[in-house]
Amino acid sequence: MSAHTSPADLYRHGLRLLLAKDIPGWVGLWAEDGVMEFPFAPRGWPERLAGKEAIAAYMRDYPDHIDLHDFPDLRIHQTTDPRTIVVEMRGVGRLVQTGDPFDMTYIAVVTVQGGRITFYRDYWNPLAVLRPGADFAGSTR
Repeated sequence: MSAHTSPADLYRHGLRLLLAKDIPGWVGLWAEDGVMEFPFAPRGWPERLAGKEAIAAYMRDYPDHIDLHDFPDLRIHQTTDPRTIVVEMRGVGRLVQTGDPFDMTYIAVVTVQGGRITFYRDYWNPLAVLRPGADFAGSTR
């Protein structure tokens, strides 16, 4: 991906990397000082990750817990800031530990500068990670 890649195209590429379980590749889309925020994080889960290293540590074990199959209903909205998009989507798959279905609705605000993600505010449903087998982040709850 180049510095001229649109935020929407970079985001779509990131989804393909997540489906391929290429977490290092997905983390590679981030700026070194990128920030990821979770306004609805349940108790014991991180609310803010600062820096590529923290984001990599958070996502490292994701594929061992959640087996993503698809991101249906993807809608990417442009904003008045050409660097920022708003994304609506679902992530579907299964929980590896239990085999139960995984179906999460997301809304994200994502900013890209110089071909790298610099900011990602992820509004996901905290109730979904309270199910057995969904805790990929090693929360303290």
